Amino acid sequence: MTQRRETGFTPSAHGFAFSNEWPSAPAIRIPLGVGSLGIGNAARGLCGGMVFAALDYWHAGVAPPAEQPAAGAPLFRFIIRRLIDSWRLPAGVARYYRWMLLPDADSRARAKIRPGVASRTTRLHWPAIKGLLDAGVPAALGVVTVSSPNPLLLGGNHQVLAYGYEIEGTRLALRVYDPNVGPDDEVRIRFDTAAETAEFTSNLGLRLPVRGFFLTRYSPARLPGMVRLPRLRGRRAAGTPSC
Repeated sequence: MTQRRETGFTPSAHGFAFSNEWPSAPAIRIPLGVGSLGIGNAARGLCGGMVFAALDYWHAGVAPPAEQPAAGAPLFRFIIRRLIDSWRLPAGVARYYRWMLLPDADSRARAKIRPGVASRTTRLHWPAIKGLLDAGVPAALGVVTVSSPNPLLLGGNHQVLAYGYEIEGTRLALRVYDPNVGPDDEVRIRFDTAAETAEFTSNLGLRLPVRGFFLTRYSPARLPGMVRLPRLRGRRAAGTPSC
């Protein structure tokens, strides 16, 4: 018997109609009085900003704009701001890096078991994600793909939005909006919830395989041109697991 849960969000209706492909341009410009200083490069991707912004539009009950904004346009600046929000500096970036240093499987040191990326995902974060989805609220996820102590590789990780799931026995298919793919309702992350060491398969638009994922803290933001903050639908997340 298959158990299904939907939140009402679908990438085809509530995700951005364009994918996470941007021309080479500074993500942020800081005015200097005699010009401006460009920081970052939009061409490297704005996945977290697109995930948070799409969720902002969904909570507000407003369809997201269909046309991809030009660099510097209000929607582009909004996506950049939400990208920075999604990082939750410095704690959010530190979590990506901690998980990059962990092995996939649990390890044992001095008679203590140290959870790896797989069990942190399935035993700690999946129950919290499921709780949000069961309450009808999509969940923003940080997806870890990189295994390296090199902090310069942090950008190889990813962000997506979980909006539903299907469980058959112990096999789980997590339905996600992936900005790299665009408005595609058939994107899934799959794993076995009963496996000692979960192996993740997906059709995300990524070069590296998924090692695991965690729940990202989210709060709604006012949309460009809106006077009031959108009302958060369903149950607000009280917090995210600590590791």
